[in-house]
Amino acid sequence: MLGLNKKDMNLLLLVAGLVIFAPFILNPFPEGSELAQFNAGYPDLMQRFVIFGIFAIGFNILFGLTGYLSFGHAAFLGVGSYAGVWMMKLLTMNVVPAIMISVVVAGLFSLLIGYISLRRSGIYFSILTLAFAQMSFALAYSVLTPLTGGETGLQLSLNDPRVLGISATETGSIPVTHFFGLEMRDSFELALGSWLFTFNAGYYLCAAVMLIAFYLSIRIFRSPFGMMLRAVKSNQQRMKYTGLNPKPYTLAAFVISGMYAGLAGGLMVSMDPLAGAERMFWTASGEVVLMAILGGAGTLIGPVLGAGLIKYMENILSKINSTILHEWFAFMPDGIEDVMVTLVYPFIGKGWHLTLGIMFMLVVIFLPGGLVEGGQRIARLFRRRGAKTDDSGAEQSQNTPAE
Repeated sequence: MLGLNKKDMNLLLLVAGLVIFAPFILNPFPEGSELAQFNAGYPDLMQRFVIFGIFAIGFNILFGLTGYLSFGHAAFLGVGSYAGVWMMKLLTMNVVPAIMISVVVAGLFSLLIGYISLRRSGIYFSILTLAFAQMSFALAYSVLTPLTGGETGLQLSLNDPRVLGISATETGSIPVTHFFGLEMRDSFELALGSWLFTFNAGYYLCAAVMLIAFYLSIRIFRSPFGMMLRAVKSNQQRMKYTGLNPKPYTLAAFVISGMYAGLAGGLMVSMDPLAGAERMFWTASGEVVLMAILGGAGTLIGPVLGAGLIKYMENILSKINSTILHEWFAFMPDGIEDVMVTLVYPFIGKGWHLTLGIMFMLVVIFLPGGLVEGGQRIARLFRRRGAKTDDSGAEQSQNTPAE
């Protein structure tokens, strides 16, 4: 079905089920309970899950398949964001043209950067991509202020010369983004007892795009083109000895990866029409590297899991403060309570990066395959236990006389 084998089709259906039922899955605790602070089923965060999932999927096509580690992928995210906002300012508030132009502009920009950077490999390639990203950040922050908005960012205004739409509503406000009339901020709330679930139009548009992007990544991984990229990663020198030139394949992977980043940038501004230079900073590029490695570089679903984990920690773990910790340890004697709060506090709130760093080190040392490898080890453990149980049961039946 859809050109996929049974295993890949099951994986696609699993991802589809997760994104469709995300409002239920991410809100496991009832409203008003002490554990409700761990709920992540609100529209803005769910949108970030799938948008950065797309970003990580695209990065994985380059890094996971070819082994080329880019430290400047956020440049394409930022370029796509700027292109999307300009499309909204000049043409229409419909998100489709904005998303399309974001992909195209990011693809052209990645073609230029990739053509230059791929003249080198290894750490030199990584440094080149980092340099280009920082140059792009500096240009967007200062030199290209008329195009990028500089420090304040590029945003919509009441004076935008929008060709296929109005510049201001009847109430004098800026029009909202929409998908052929369906506003991205439209939401429907469902109350089931003490639980409250929110279904947002913008999230489901992002989810649909992510499923398409995930499907295309599966086809790329299973295609002859994907096999050539694995050959580049395995031994580029042997590939050259056979008469094959790896450069066109690596450049194509770089451009595809950049287009995925542009797609993520276009979806970002479709949900919130604001583009800033900080999206092109080196920390944003490092974040997508962490997503791929934590989830499992070179796997299909790993980068999506890594993106979800990091964005969950950034938005949920970072909100926990000392007051909440005192509530958690209130059952302990006062002295011990204060000690526990002192020990835990550096790892949450503003210190959530410390927890992320420790987790990253543990994954690199003990789970080089990321969360996917961890899941595979657990599955193998249960299969072994099941096999032992079956073997012991078979031996018992052989030693028991038939009735």
